[in-house]
Amino acid sequence: MKKSHPLRRVVLAGAATVSGIVLLLSLKPSSDPGSAQAAGAAAQEAAQGGAGAAVSGAITGDASQTQYGAVQVRVTVSNGKITKAETVQAPKGGQSDQITADAVPKLNQAALTAQSADIDAVSGATFTSEGYKKSLQSAIDKMKASAGASQGAAGAAPVSGTFDGDAAQTQYGAVQVRITVSNNQITKAETVQAPKGGQSDQITADAVPKLNQAVVTKQSPDIDAVSGATYTSTGYKQSLQSAIDKANASAGAQGSGAQEGSKAPEAPKAPEASKTPEGSGNAQAGGTFTGEAVQTQYGTVQVRITVSGGKITKAETVQAPKGGQSDQITADAVPKLNQAAVAAGSADIDAVSGATYTSGGYKESLQSALDQAGG
Repeated sequence: MKKSHPLRRVVLAGAATVSGIVLLLSLKPSSDPGSAQAAGAAAQEAAQGGAGAAVSGAITGDASQTQYGAVQVRVTVSNGKITKAETVQAPKGGQSDQITADAVPKLNQAALTAQSADIDAVSGATFTSEGYKKSLQSAIDKMKASAGASQGAAGAAPVSGTFDGDAAQTQYGAVQVRITVSNNQITKAETVQAPKGGQSDQITADAVPKLNQAVVTKQSPDIDAVSGATYTSTGYKQSLQSAIDKANASAGAQGSGAQEGSKAPEAPKAPEASKTPEGSGNAQAGGTFTGEAVQTQYGTVQVRITVSGGKITKAETVQAPKGGQSDQITADAVPKLNQAAVAAGSADIDAVSGATYTSGGYKESLQSALDQAGG
């Protein structure tokens, strides 16, 4: 997890490149399940030309972790309309194979029909359906960000620099990827962190060079997992996506005249929710930002913050461990963590006694939300 720091002012990028590296997957704003209907209307808004040119291309949503495995959705968009929906990842193994085979085609069709993430769950596939909808919402959010950014793309400068992705936690250790970009092309990919110790050393030594090479070849996170290194491959792709998102944010900062465009890890992400007009200069972050879901030993933790005038005014949990003793621990710890986040204005908060794992997951997800807000 990156070092926590207070929420700072955000340079809102009014223009971003939609060619080269930006086409890899566009910006990564918060995936707020509550905004499904509004996000689904992004196609019509973009087509009308109010926010920017209509979006076309393939957009992959964030992987959503479920009780039975990850679900990840990719949509193909033509002139602001979803023309195809497909799953990049879905639960598999045992009974999951049958459930996935039945549910996924129905969910894909529903996404096309609704043009939003406001779709019904498939009977008998509740967890897969929820994961699908979250990942689909993430893809739609990215489509909205791309539509809003594309208006000034023609004058955007090519992206160059080094970009560190966020560390992705896996069952065997953290994976973190760094990419080097020159004129919108990934020229180098390397791992900053990878699982180690015991058998992990051999797996990492075999898998990482292959993954690094695949990135440079494909110029996107849409790469195949290395056989025998599924967890490492999944973490690698997640961290790689984060690095690409930062490169995209840097592209927007350059287009708006920001001076630190090549400083990828420091480049703020422009929060779509703040609705700040292009060319307005510096403004304080405002909006709702949902952090990434963090897996802990006892369950998933995910945090949503509300920001106004550059300050956290509300913190809440979207997901928290539940069942058995976890219910009591969550009920005690979460309100304290929420209050601490508002008081500190950062993820530099103390763990709640007796809730070490929940506190660690909370802080990591909170930091992710702050990153989206530019903090």
